[in-house]
Amino acid sequence: MKSNKNIAILGAGESGVGAAYLAQQQGYNVFVSDFGAIEASYKKQLQEWNIRFEENQHTEKEILEAAEVIKSPGIPDKAPIIKKIKEKSIPVISEIEFAGRYTNARIIGITGSNGKTTTTSLTYHILKSAGLNVGLAGNIGKSFAYQVATEKFDLYVLELSSFMLDDMYKFKTDIAVLLNITPDHLDRYEYKLENYAASKFRITQNQTDNDFFIYCADDPETIKGMETRTFAAKQLPFSIKKKVEPGAYLEKDNIVINTHQEHFQMSITELALQGKHNIYNSMASGIIARLLELRDPLIRESMGNFKNIEHRLEFVGKISGISFINDSKATNVNSTWYALESMTSDVVLILGGVDKGNDYTMLRDLVRQKVKAIVCLGKDNKRIHEAFEDDVEVIVNTYSAEEAAQVSYHLATKGDTVLLSPACASFDLFKNYEDRGRQFKQAVREL
Repeated sequence: MKSNKNIAILGAGESGVGAAYLAQQQGYNVFVSDFGAIEASYKKQLQEWNIRFEENQHTEKEILEAAEVIKSPGIPDKAPIIKKIKEKSIPVISEIEFAGRYTNARIIGITGSNGKTTTTSLTYHILKSAGLNVGLAGNIGKSFAYQVATEKFDLYVLELSSFMLDDMYKFKTDIAVLLNITPDHLDRYEYKLENYAASKFRITQNQTDNDFFIYCADDPETIKGMETRTFAAKQLPFSIKKKVEPGAYLEKDNIVINTHQEHFQMSITELALQGKHNIYNSMASGIIARLLELRDPLIRESMGNFKNIEHRLEFVGKISGISFINDSKATNVNSTWYALESMTSDVVLILGGVDKGNDYTMLRDLVRQKVKAIVCLGKDNKRIHEAFEDDVEVIVNTYSAEEAAQVSYHLATKGDTVLLSPACASFDLFKNYEDRGRQFKQAVREL
């Protein structure tokens, strides 16, 4: 693309504002448009950079004069403005696609329905601990575009959501990781799991035989999706059920990683992240570390001292012998399944929010085994009541984090765990899952 052309950016959050800065740096005429209100900090940045913007509206004339549109991942294709842009055959791309044009850094891309933030953070922690010149971006941290404009990293670890992947066309990952595929965001994919899976597999597009594709050999939807696709990259599976070589597998209680040199081994008891799902996450990160030829002692040390991210099975505190855990990042049923699966005590479970067409049946066995009460946190809790009324004696409705924390505390007894793992999006009562998690933590501190 010629850099003297107009570029429109839809959405003025982290990704949009970062893209605006990079586009201006590259000589584009930039116009940023947000259909909602722009956060004060982002507005201030746009003003300081003299980038034209609007909020609470989309001026179609301005947007439809663009040669290209960079779209925030949160804007669905069915939004009226996107339909009009596509009718005019104006290309719509993601911030990641745009930023990728202006960096020669090696790219590690990580996606999956569950575990991608943890795996991305762990991978970044290992690489940073090794002294590599590495950036962290995508669905996490500072925007990729802003870092491309202001930093000179040799490689990036990117957490890539399906929404980001949908608007990526020429972008290529040197190492692609697909952790798992379970139903999520199906409202954006015509309620078809195969459409959502196709999005996830876009992480491998444009890869060559010099690149690597790391995937979970135990995940049925991943394996099903691979049967109808071809891959140019070298494949490295990981499994806790069978021996896979090359790749990573479990031998007794040891992770074994075999890529291109002698085997790396580490006991799962030494991992900072415990629970079956975290063995998978650690395997994926370990394979990446081995591909980059990092030293075994360093990998072992980094995987042993990693601190988990906020809002993901985050221990908040213990009151009267009751543990409180913030897993607000669990915005789908599968994430909540993983959280419950790792619990070793009786649980008071806080569920609810914006239901994305959830199927709660996969939780029922674990709920019967481990959950003594469910506290609903959302405006409409009808489907949770219907799903679990035969499995749990107590189901209570609450409408704030403070109320949910107080009710849970009274329902729990010494030795129990109060687990906020909502299985739903947060937009009915909160700004986002971070806001929900922070309000919950504050409420626990005030008990």
